[in-house]
Amino acid sequence: MKTILFACIGNAGRSQMAEAFAKKYGKGKILAISGGTMPASGVSQNAAAVMKEKGIDISKSKPKLLDSKTAAEADIIVTMGCSIQEACPVILLKGKKIIDWKLDDPKGKGIEEVKKIRDEIERKVKELISSL
Repeated sequence: MKTILFACIGNAGRSQMAEAFAKKYGKGKILAISGGTMPASGVSQNAAAVMKEKGIDISKSKPKLLDSKTAAEADIIVTMGCSIQEACPVILLKGKKIIDWKLDDPKGKGIEEVKKIRDEIERKVKELISSL
């Protein structure tokens, strides 16, 4: 079973949504985790609201610190497009498969824009799982 790490800076929106979708669609195939280089105090309310529309509750999820041990245990690291390489280059270990999804940051955006980002994350998670 492959471990996929969804990494960003705050671990409050995109990476939380990606982890939740990966757990839903990759059950039994992958282990999905997420983390941030500078974790926020809580999950984005807009991210939680748009995920609830999909029947997934991330409102009680806690942003987690991304450390080198977590990164070392991952088979694939997916970054959300938030310059994580500049924020914490030690995370990006040699020999890891790293994919950058270049997603817009939902922080400060309205609910409709966050829905578009959620739908893009869902599509990319499904594609990633089917490619494994």
